Amino acid sequence: MLTNAPKGTKDVLPSQVYKWHYVEQAFADICAKYGFKEIRTPVFEHTELFSRGVGDTTDIVQKEMYTFQDYGKRSITLKPEGTSPVVRAFIEHKSYADVQPSKYYYNTPCFRYEKPQSGRLRAFHQFGIEVFGTNNMLADAEVICLAHDFLAGLGIENVQLRINSVGCPGCREAHRKALRDFLRPKYDELCDTCKDRFERNPLRILDCKSEVCQKLVQGAPMMIDFLCEECKDAFDQVQQNLTSMGIEFVVDPGIVRGLDYYTKTAFEFVTDSIGAQGTVCGGGRYDHLIEEVGGPPIPGVGFGLGIERLLLTMEANGVEIPQPEGVDVFIAVMGDAAKAFGLKLLRQLRQAGVRAEMDTMARNIKGQFKYANRLHAKKTVVIGDNELAEKKVAIKDMETSQQAEVAMDDIIKELTK
Repeated sequence: MLTNAPKGTKDVLPSQVYKWHYVEQAFADICAKYGFKEIRTPVFEHTELFSRGVGDTTDIVQKEMYTFQDYGKRSITLKPEGTSPVVRAFIEHKSYADVQPSKYYYNTPCFRYEKPQSGRLRAFHQFGIEVFGTNNMLADAEVICLAHDFLAGLGIENVQLRINSVGCPGCREAHRKALRDFLRPKYDELCDTCKDRFERNPLRILDCKSEVCQKLVQGAPMMIDFLCEECKDAFDQVQQNLTSMGIEFVVDPGIVRGLDYYTKTAFEFVTDSIGAQGTVCGGGRYDHLIEEVGGPPIPGVGFGLGIERLLLTMEANGVEIPQPEGVDVFIAVMGDAAKAFGLKLLRQLRQAGVRAEMDTMARNIKGQFKYANRLHAKKTVVIGDNELAEKKVAIKDMETSQQAEVAMDDIIKELTK
């Protein structure tokens, strides 16, 4: 239907948008405290960026991307996640030549073709941060700490931090062999997608959404048991850093994450307050992504956080987001001369920083007062022929109903106190 939003999309109406403003400002504020700078990237990118970066064995690339061919016969994709475009911008503008680390944050729309459900839409919005240029596990802990403090600062309490290590290309090979050996007798029962993953990237099978595949991988060998000394030491450092910061966590060997570019640290903030257990925020380290998409060998770490799911989690936690204030001043007029004066006063008040409104529906005076109440106006200025003749206006306090007369020359001064 022309008048219905496409499936998996949602309007944010004026009655709800103040909640978005609240969390967006809170995210910008905490990122500033941590030294992150905002970056904005295009809504669409070349498809190859995601197939190389996200990984062509992921559900995102295989099933969920909105990809089309433009008039120049180029394959273009609406971005399904925020990290790869930031990496592309980092490379294109040679930001790696600057003093490192580079610390970015973003607030961006993303698009994935998947089954819409609570907190999961086809057109959604994502907060994220990225740190490029350091192998030090302090960066991993800082990224996790920012997410923790952001969620806690919003009043979200029943969220658990789970961490894991997904190793490096070197130590993953032994795990791949063990995983294939474990799954080989069950190969025929795997879904078609996981059969394709079996040789190319069997680790992705552990993250399959199919209930059948989830049962088949129970008891499978875990990556954490195959870590090389470097990865094991890095994971120990992350845990030590988080403990020093006073952040509680649980080691969960089952965390894989849905993107192929992760190495070493992987983490999720998980809640069950919005129905089935779900991830509010997830991320990790990706030491080879920048090189994979054409840049120098520079490591990175970051996270992504869905805004729609965040707002649902806040609601489930009983978090009250402050309502925006109403109109400061409503100007009620009677007659053409009063209207002309009212228009002049309206502009002067707005220029002075006052939230001011005036009726545009030709209501009578009673209707104008009702409208002022609906706007939650704090004060109403009444202007008619008598007020113009006496060069005085009546100012009514809408909460106490007290009314006072003020000389016209003093209106702006009185209303901007």
